[in-house]
Amino acid sequence: MAMRALQARWQAWWTARHPPCDTHLMGQRNIYILPTRPGLAFCATLLLLLLASINDQLSLGFMLTFLLTGAGLASMHSTHANLRGLSLDLKAPGAVFAHEDVQLELRLHNPGTARFGIGVHVRGQPHSEIAWTDVPALGHAVLQVRYPASLRGLQALPPLQIITRFPLGLFRAWSVWRPASHVWVYPQPEQPTPPFAPQTSDADEDPNPQPTLARSAQQGQDFEGVRAYRRGDSMRQVLWKKAALSLEQGGNLWVRETQAPVARTLCLDRRDCMGLPGEAQLSRLCAWVLAAEQLQVPYGLRLGGQEIPAALGSTHRQQCLELLSRAP
Repeated sequence: MAMRALQARWQAWWTARHPPCDTHLMGQRNIYILPTRPGLAFCATLLLLLLASINDQLSLGFMLTFLLTGAGLASMHSTHANLRGLSLDLKAPGAVFAHEDVQLELRLHNPGTARFGIGVHVRGQPHSEIAWTDVPALGHAVLQVRYPASLRGLQALPPLQIITRFPLGLFRAWSVWRPASHVWVYPQPEQPTPPFAPQTSDADEDPNPQPTLARSAQQGQDFEGVRAYRRGDSMRQVLWKKAALSLEQGGNLWVRETQAPVARTLCLDRRDCMGLPGEAQLSRLCAWVLAAEQLQVPYGLRLGGQEIPAALGSTHRQQCLELLSRAP
């Protein structure tokens, strides 16, 4: 019980010290520094030199020890100063599909002298790749950080760690940044995309039937034939060569008859995927949403008690994919 209470107090202190925010300014309160393995070996070497100098009363040994100690302290100060004063901000990440990489775009702003060897990686993932950059004096730099997205839904961004070992690698300074933004992780679409489920008419369920496959004809680009001119027809449809011959003979104007392709409305229903496991159902619906949007066929989504009416466009696509991401 005492250990749990201590851990809870430590977690509360850590959370309060690093509040979520999409900007991060590094200063005395949030930069930490410790010796690296080469730094520990360097300190052990200094200790041996000091003991040997004391034992043999070597003035040159004392001078070398103190000279190297001063260089080590100067290196520690430079390592800490390489982060102090830097500020970072985050561009809101775009949505991704499950098992893809989330790409974070970070902007580093430097109000002072040039900074070298600045690295950023996802905290808590030992094998995550570190992205490195240099920031010019009074300038800016852009850094890309990637990490895999495993769980679907609206996910909080993981904590990031900014590190440096510049200039000698004897010390490692770091700072922790907890972004406040979230990222949408959509279900992984089924590959290859399966055929759409058979679309049935609503006449089986609705006493006032309206067909699921709505059909409409409108002016479009498909050539159907020619007909006599009618008032209100566009001049662009007039067949002028044929009209010139017809008018010379006292005939009528002729226009090109066009008709748009038949428009269909798809109803994407989870009940059409009941033979699949839960995640596979969402993957199939996700693939259908993407395919319908690519084919420019109006589609709606029905998921349990929730339904999105048929439409098209990026906003409609996003609403459908977010609904799939939140599905149990």
